[in-house]
Amino acid sequence: MSSKDVAVTRRVKKMNKKANETTTAKRGKLTPAQEEALRVEIKGTLPSLNEKGRRIFLGGKARTLGHGGIAIVMRISGAARNTIVRGIREHKEQEKKPDAGDNKRIRKLGGGRKKIKELYPEIKKEILEIVKSSTYGNPEEVHFHTTMSWRKIQVILSEKGYKIGHNVVGDLLKEIGYSSQRNQKLKQLGEQHPDRDKQFKYIKDKAEEFQTAKDPVISIDAKKKENIGNFWNNGAIYCPINNPVEVLDHDFPIPELGKVTPYGVYDIAQNLGFVNLGISKDTAEFAVESISRWWLTVGKNTYPDAKRLYINSDGGGSNGSRNRLFKIQLQDFANQSGLEVHVSHFPPGTSKWNKVEHRLFCYISSNWRGQPLISVEAAIDLIGSTTTTTGLRVKCIRDDRKYEIGIKVSDEELSKVNIKSDEVCSQWNYVISPNI
Repeated sequence: MSSKDVAVTRRVKKMNKKANETTTAKRGKLTPAQEEALRVEIKGTLPSLNEKGRRIFLGGKARTLGHGGIAIVMRISGAARNTIVRGIREHKEQEKKPDAGDNKRIRKLGGGRKKIKELYPEIKKEILEIVKSSTYGNPEEVHFHTTMSWRKIQVILSEKGYKIGHNVVGDLLKEIGYSSQRNQKLKQLGEQHPDRDKQFKYIKDKAEEFQTAKDPVISIDAKKKENIGNFWNNGAIYCPINNPVEVLDHDFPIPELGKVTPYGVYDIAQNLGFVNLGISKDTAEFAVESISRWWLTVGKNTYPDAKRLYINSDGGGSNGSRNRLFKIQLQDFANQSGLEVHVSHFPPGTSKWNKVEHRLFCYISSNWRGQPLISVEAAIDLIGSTTTTTGLRVKCIRDDRKYEIGIKVSDEELSKVNIKSDEVCSQWNYVISPNI
């Protein structure tokens, strides 16, 4: 056989092979090589397409394969038959009118699942009814929390015929005004004081009135005493592996280092904290000295035109409502500053509502967690570096004064205080004006 005949024979065999492969494909079968090539193409292309693009792509492939193409594409891509059939229809429509319709839209108008609030317009009322018996909250704010879990609420709703997921329950609770919160020491032993809610409302309304008038409103209290030294501090910090910070194995105070008492003054409107770090006793004199230092260091510059000051404090301790020395010291402060000092004390057992607790002290504790307070200077640095994403800034100074305990105030001394009690909860609300 001549070379020319050999070439013709090879060309005929090649044409027959190609015809056989085409026929096989049209019958819903592919050779292993063809199927592998199609698999690579589909798997490599689908991730880069949106929902509509995937349908049209798969529909186009099925059309190209001809008879049996839908089954082949289903097997390789894992897509549903209805999806591929719809893709074929959309592929044909796009082929006829490539510019027709909104090419940016994936689904038709009105497509997709309906929102829960559209399906069940009354769903919020149903949830409120379920959590009503387990609701707690701050009488000063419009935020509440419930002891019931999302899943438990979901189960109750399901029993009533509502098809809703537990995550949607959580979203709806947030819209209503509920929030996820940790346990807080807010319940008091014994019976609640009958004027508790009245006092909370009084403090809220008066604070808003002062802030509207651009007058300072501060929340005050003393944080718990802290030992100075290489002592264990609650919390954890990042350290090299197997190289933790080593501290003493006991918490007994070291006399030569002593303790410190952080006294906090929190400016509610400005979100500014001031801490007077005392090395002596927590007394009424120390409390008012802290307020005075705040005014001279921060307050006077922040409120240059202020003629009055509103103080929120606990009902007991060095700044308690029955502490005579506290009132005597406030009179001295009023005389020196020229401010009319308005004071409101929180009812018994409600000190945790005091904003200095959960807007200043908690962040200080978080900032120095896991770090020993090896010196007073270290404590000042850690307190002063406290910040939050909401803009809290803190200034801390050292107070080396020695404060005496057990100072008695006579009735005669108390009578010299220019004090006027308010008509509402007079035992907790009063104004001390400068003695002119």
